[in-house]
Amino acid sequence: MDLSQLRAFVKIVQTRSYTRAADELQTQKGHLSRTISRLERKLGVKLLERTTRTLSLTEVGREIFERAVGILAAVDETGHLAQQVHGEPRGVLRMTCGTEFGMLAVSGWINSYLQRYPDVSVDADFTSRVIDVVHEGFDLAIRLGPLQESRLAARQIGKLSYGLYAAPAYIERHGLPSEVEALSNHALLLFSTGSHRSGWRLRRNDHEVRIDSPARLRVNNIFAVRNAAVAALGIAQLPNIVAAGAESAGNLVPILREWEPEQVPVHAVFASNRYLTPQGSPLHRSRHRSLPHDELRRGAHVGPQRRDRNSDLSSSIKH
Repeated sequence: MDLSQLRAFVKIVQTRSYTRAADELQTQKGHLSRTISRLERKLGVKLLERTTRTLSLTEVGREIFERAVGILAAVDETGHLAQQVHGEPRGVLRMTCGTEFGMLAVSGWINSYLQRYPDVSVDADFTSRVIDVVHEGFDLAIRLGPLQESRLAARQIGKLSYGLYAAPAYIERHGLPSEVEALSNHALLLFSTGSHRSGWRLRRNDHEVRIDSPARLRVNNIFAVRNAAVAALGIAQLPNIVAAGAESAGNLVPILREWEPEQVPVHAVFASNRYLTPQGSPLHRSRHRSLPHDELRRGAHVGPQRRDRNSDLSSSIKH
């Protein structure tokens, strides 16, 4: 089987378009169409269902696509073996993460990575959309929150810690809650997205409480929550890294510090732990050394690789 045919097939699936695939492969759309026809005749199966508006995989086409991705990654990995031995990756690393966490942390990791490896380019997609790592051709995704089971390989690279914050003006008007139960008498500002629409879970030693009081503000952007807290509209649970600037400026004050909100794990997710690209390997090995600030638990333990069975993982900051 001609590897160029497999590459054409994989690129068409990843771009979901013969035209875009032809542009990326620097060839003609008609040539790709003939290539796929020859591949289908050789295999004796139909790989793609094509209409004037849509392009989709057949059931057997999906299985062959997933195998083709692994085969091509293995071929590419073999070609890069020498550079892996010498520890100097080359090429393009395609990665994705949520918009907010991308701006907070991942952009700094990328900058350090590019400075360290001058022969590597990074194609990063910071988006609130959940990207299918395999089918859209990404090497790496940074995901926040617990992972469910899937065929993706994942490794925890740290934890995101949170605290409770209020503006000095809010405290002056409404006072500090003396006990955690008193939070129910205050205006609460909640980050809410996906399944995270309920209240807060707070822990002190072995004692855990849940705060489910009605929110004064519920919004799906963590920066909007921070801004509302700075505007003295209520008490917010924020990632410490998000609150750090406002706290340093005196615009936010941490409260009830003995109570710790639930930490959120941060994972690096790969299409395969077997066919991890040479470009991604150094970032995968070294990213825990550059986790920004203590809020991300610098030097957090890197556990064994596990399998994540949900390709629809949330890519935004959660609490």
